[in-house]
Amino acid sequence: MVKNKFGFKSVIAVAGVSVLAMTACTGPAANDGGSESGGASTGAPVVVGTTDKTTFLDPAASYDNGSFMVMNQIYPFVLNSAAGSADPKPDLAESASFTSPTEYTVKLKTGLKWANGSELDSKDVKFSFDRQLKINDVNGPATLLANLDSVEAPDATTVVFKLKLGNDQTFPQVLTSPAGPIVDDSVFSADAVTTDEDIIKGKAFGGQFTIDTFKKNELISFKKNPDYKGLLGAAKSDSVIMKYFADSNNLKLEVEKGGIDVAWRSLTATDIDSLKTKKNVKVDIGPGGEIRYIVFNFDTMPFGAKTANADPAKSLAVRQAMADSVDRAAIADQVYKGTYLPLYSYVPAGFTGAIEPLKEVYGDGNGGPDVDKATKALADAGVETPVTLDLQYNPDHYGSSSGDEYAAIKAQLEATKLFKVNLQSTEWVSYSKQRTADAYPMYQLGWFPDYSDADNYLTPFFSTDNFLKNHYSNTAVQDMITEQLTTNDEAKRTKLIEDIQTAEAKDLSTLPLLQGAQVAVSGVDVKGTKDTLDASFKFRLGVLSK
Repeated sequence: MVKNKFGFKSVIAVAGVSVLAMTACTGPAANDGGSESGGASTGAPVVVGTTDKTTFLDPAASYDNGSFMVMNQIYPFVLNSAAGSADPKPDLAESASFTSPTEYTVKLKTGLKWANGSELDSKDVKFSFDRQLKINDVNGPATLLANLDSVEAPDATTVVFKLKLGNDQTFPQVLTSPAGPIVDDSVFSADAVTTDEDIIKGKAFGGQFTIDTFKKNELISFKKNPDYKGLLGAAKSDSVIMKYFADSNNLKLEVEKGGIDVAWRSLTATDIDSLKTKKNVKVDIGPGGEIRYIVFNFDTMPFGAKTANADPAKSLAVRQAMADSVDRAAIADQVYKGTYLPLYSYVPAGFTGAIEPLKEVYGDGNGGPDVDKATKALADAGVETPVTLDLQYNPDHYGSSSGDEYAAIKAQLEATKLFKVNLQSTEWVSYSKQRTADAYPMYQLGWFPDYSDADNYLTPFFSTDNFLKNHYSNTAVQDMITEQLTTNDEAKRTKLIEDIQTAEAKDLSTLPLLQGAQVAVSGVDVKGTKDTLDASFKFRLGVLSK
């Protein structure tokens, strides 16, 4: 039996299939892939700059925004979302729908092939999801497939996804997520991570673009894939070059002087303010689903389960006192100049079910800090002060302002006289590995949603086998997460999502801090940038042209 990653105690009886879930995804044939603002290409490559990093090209081995951005250009999906929308539509699929509460059946287009000439069919789709579950890499997105029991490929164009629980309200969205890229079974390993070199050498590309040149985290040269027949259509430009920058200062200077055409993640708030005044660039802002937060490791944080003085009540009091002490509004205003907003919830504003339980429970009750309340939380639990906190942040993955953000947090916590903060930083490539190896008692993370549903802010974080690997587990929370996933009554599901956040506000396995928007800066001659800043949070190079 496949390990039950959700920790489901029992299979929920299936009373019926939801209207949403039974809605078939029948999409248009390949379109021209853009809106009116994306005009004909001049033939010159569009150059995009970023400070993000690519950890792996193998979808089984990475679960970060920088890697997924590249994957979105080179791999096809069963379902995807076109520019301007977050709705799942057929990509490789010709049609897709629930044919029973626990079976999601996909019919693929015919005549599909990889850039290396190999046939792309149902075997590749089954292979892609089987290997995700088998490899289950600690830094991969396999937890998104927790409800997937098995995949069948009865013929070359038919795929049947068999689910553990029926009425899964999120499964079509999961197919568009980082767990959803389809890979070539003639190139990728079935049970191990495939190297970037082998993927490039094998030309295992099936998306809008292939990769012509690959210098990891220095430069990627993308070339239009003439064999792509999916939802996104033909790319507007024949080639796109992605340049990687070590810091945002150089990224800002390059877009300002025209050395690059588009600056995409991450400019500082000060840089964005400055660039808004320049006549040779334009600043586009899209919906904000990004959140920033602190993760608590329940084993290694002060009084954690594997520390010498383990005490769950004292551990909780430390988290509560930190929640009472931070001033989110000050960080949003002083560090991010309003490009981020204070976040008092686990599901950010704008999503169904978003509430603000932390605003009421902690601090002054209006979102501000309250030192007296923090002092009482620690005193009531018998915690001696000051408490030493070893707090880690990352300086290169979430933008250079992270240093200012965490300096502000340290200052706020130490101003209470209740804490002494040892602040340390680590580059992302090491950080992403060390955080899951219990190296950090508490640490910074950010989240860019995999798909536009409140569940994407719940299941990955608070399920027993969550991707945070912070040893948090709450059976009642787990049960509510499982129930909301399969509840097709909208009001009842919304109430469950609210109740999960209320319960989490008491447990505080993470401390939400800020919610941000998508921002891209481009030259005035560049078309299409704003078209891809939608609620799917996918940056599609294929819409860009000049």
